[in-house]
Amino acid sequence: MGNKLNQGWLYTDRINAKGAGQTVLDFYSQRYGHSDRQTWQERIERGQIQLNGQPINPHHPLQSGQILTYWRSPWAEPDVPLSLSVLYQDEDLWAIDKPAGLPVLPGGNFVYHTVLEQLKIQFPQESLFPLHRLGTGTSGLLLLGRSALGRRELSRQFRERCCRKIYRTLIGPCTLPEQFECHQAIGKSPYPQLGYIYAATPNGKQSHSYGKILARSADKTWLEVEITTGRPHQIRIHLASLGYPLLGDRLYGPGGVPFNHQTNARPSDGGYILHSYQLGFLHPRTQETITLTAPLPPDLRLKGDS
Repeated sequence: MGNKLNQGWLYTDRINAKGAGQTVLDFYSQRYGHSDRQTWQERIERGQIQLNGQPINPHHPLQSGQILTYWRSPWAEPDVPLSLSVLYQDEDLWAIDKPAGLPVLPGGNFVYHTVLEQLKIQFPQESLFPLHRLGTGTSGLLLLGRSALGRRELSRQFRERCCRKIYRTLIGPCTLPEQFECHQAIGKSPYPQLGYIYAATPNGKQSHSYGKILARSADKTWLEVEITTGRPHQIRIHLASLGYPLLGDRLYGPGGVPFNHQTNARPSDGGYILHSYQLGFLHPRTQETITLTAPLPPDLRLKGDS
């Protein structure tokens, strides 16, 4: 798409009990902190925000159940890789190789430059939906539900932790043993730019990662990491909590918390190499064990890798 403008986007919100009684301006200012109060007021006054399809006063009080819409004018989305290589397909599911830098779901400045929207654009005859999330900077295997059975059964396997998820990544030189585990809890941590991010926290949700060292050099360590839980940014946080952040990670430092001196970094920032390498699951229709593998990017290839 280059610098070409996208088609704009319509955001829809249904007012719940928490939003009832707030003004339209208060609602948007508090819910969407990426824009300041003055900017939201100008959008409302321009008629970009409507209540039940009609322009609304910024100070109009909201009631539970009402529908608010915000029309965001067309904008140029950041350039990211948009190619989606199909690795596997049948009547119930597809697997694609997601490029690093491409978000899975819309958010922020990314709407059409996401896996979800590119699937609709590149495969308009299909009904495909991502069954799990990969971080924006993470590449590799992403499973898509095609049939109702595929979506339902594979979503259940992810939810019940029946899927085997193996990643490859790079850290700096380390003294970790050949095999290791991390059980650092992960939870929400206050973060000025975004309100909160996920990080290592003492009272977060239990999280398990199992690591294996594949090779060492003077300045790098190649790792394979299997995760049995799927917390946001789990591998980045766990390795950082062990004292070894992913090479190039600008957000998570030792301890599994943000680097103090880089408060502008965001979880979606890339720079690191993390690859969803292998997924194992039961086929939703046949119950056969399926193991899929994504080709390794050049920086992660070792002797003997195909």
